[in-house]
Amino acid sequence: MTAARILIIDDEAPIRRFLRVALESDGHDVIEAATARDGLRTAARETPALVILDLGLPDADGLSVLRDLRGWSAVPVLILSVRADEAGKVAALDAGAQDYVVKPFSVKELLARVRSLLRDRSPGDTAPALITAGDLRIDAALHLVSQNGTALHLTKREFDMLWMLASNAGRLVTQAMILQALWGPAHVEDSQYLRVFIRQLRAKLGDDAANPRYIMTEPGVGYRFIAPPEAV
Repeated sequence: MTAARILIIDDEAPIRRFLRVALESDGHDVIEAATARDGLRTAARETPALVILDLGLPDADGLSVLRDLRGWSAVPVLILSVRADEAGKVAALDAGAQDYVVKPFSVKELLARVRSLLRDRSPGDTAPALITAGDLRIDAALHLVSQNGTALHLTKREFDMLWMLASNAGRLVTQAMILQALWGPAHVEDSQYLRVFIRQLRAKLGDDAANPRYIMTEPGVGYRFIAPPEAV
């Protein structure tokens, strides 16, 4: 197994030091963050091969960090937590974690699980954190969109929809795919509802459905983001 860049997100400095020593002894490159905010920014900037995430962070619950991360990256996540209850483990795994280790833990167990997750990782699992398309800039980690340097005020759902389209630039994204991803399986037939949101998003982007710069309609099927993304 080759060395990998691993991000530790944990507010306890002694735990971070312990993990750093263990991981570096196994040949890995370690980066650290002590808060949820710094963790997400570091993950976006450094594109680690693996994230080790504590659930008890000072500025946000680790599950919310995991959900935010899953909005733009498929990087494997190993949860570290003092919470040993089954419900907590299930919640973390359902939110997108690949593994869960309860504190305290042994170095051998931790390294074995890290090796397993790195072996299972497919090339290209980490999505770009930033997409630029002409004058449009979409920052997934910060949930910010700007145009010509001016911030656009999108709702969370509008942002998620734009990110879904832009990260699949050039490919058709069907109405059913968008509805299921953003509203759930009970709404896969609500195409009229989707058209309203697309219209609102286009208005904020200054996009014209008849002569689109960003979002092209494939009538009766779905939508296609026109400009190719440039990952940074």
